[in-house]
Amino acid sequence: MHRCTFLAAPIFASLLCVAASAQWLDYPTPGTPRTPDGKANLAAPTPRTSDGKPDLSGIWRGPGGGSYDRNVARDLKPSDIQPWAEAVYQQRIRDMGKGAPRANCLPDPFPYYHMVDLARFVQTPGLIVIMYQGNTNSVHRTIFTDGRKLPDDPNPTWMGYSVGRWEGDTLVVDTAGFNDKSWLDIEGHPHTEALHITERFLRRDFGHMDLEMTIDDPKAFTRPFVLKIPKTLMPDTDILESVCENDHSVPHMVGGTGTKLAPEILSKYVGTYEYSAGREAVISIEADLLFLQEGANPLRLPLAADSETAFVERTNGERMEFLKDAQGAITGFIFHGNRGDRKAVRKQ
Repeated sequence: MHRCTFLAAPIFASLLCVAASAQWLDYPTPGTPRTPDGKANLAAPTPRTSDGKPDLSGIWRGPGGGSYDRNVARDLKPSDIQPWAEAVYQQRIRDMGKGAPRANCLPDPFPYYHMVDLARFVQTPGLIVIMYQGNTNSVHRTIFTDGRKLPDDPNPTWMGYSVGRWEGDTLVVDTAGFNDKSWLDIEGHPHTEALHITERFLRRDFGHMDLEMTIDDPKAFTRPFVLKIPKTLMPDTDILESVCENDHSVPHMVGGTGTKLAPEILSKYVGTYEYSAGREAVISIEADLLFLQEGANPLRLPLAADSETAFVERTNGERMEFLKDAQGAITGFIFHGNRGDRKAVRKQ
């Protein structure tokens, strides 16, 4: 079992999860094709049910953290996001996530469970159940494949209501009826009750499944957009129970740095920096926030100002300090990361 507790910090809240000993983590999964050395043959043909449909059953792992789980809108243009939604996102960055569902022991964002956590798929003729291991809390979904339609006036929920249909070998799942309390990602992009998510699951072979997720919320975004999430089968293991314990920490959490800098000040830091030859970092600006992008990684880390030269990275609480010369020109920065300090020199 995972027991998760939020710890108060001066600027941000972090999650502490304790995993108790678990059974069946090394128990061989029946029916798994094997290579001569006894390992699971993930390249074996796709298993099928008695009616010939691909059988999605099994425990599946997403690509891991540090991608769309932080920022589902990382590939979007500013014009793709409704102004009010962008303003909410920016404020949540400045508040360092105070008030986030996770900070209150509520479910993580819907896409997060597919990208970061393990999930068990159980397929039957009329429905598919997905049980997510979770980070803060274990959650589950029921996908009805018996021909029913989505409810016309649903009571809004955290995971929504899901119905599925087969298009050839692809399971297409429509989910709607979300409440507007959840976030779309860890950093804080909002959505409304108009959110509609379409998932397309294609099990390519025994051990690999492609998931294409379309997010459509016309009240928060100006167009639908697609996330592609590869999933890998995890045989011979089990999922763990996750329970968030948060009895006393919320009243002590302090959100935000209390500092907001004007765009003309922030613009002084915009440019290309270099940790070492060939290892570049780009500082950009949107509205009144700075973003750090390292190398070819498309992920941009949002930075909240703590002073005129010190900034805090939103998700992990790592700090950045900009350096000036005697004339006040920006010459570089030091990134005080959890794995040590890294210094970068300004190139342009």
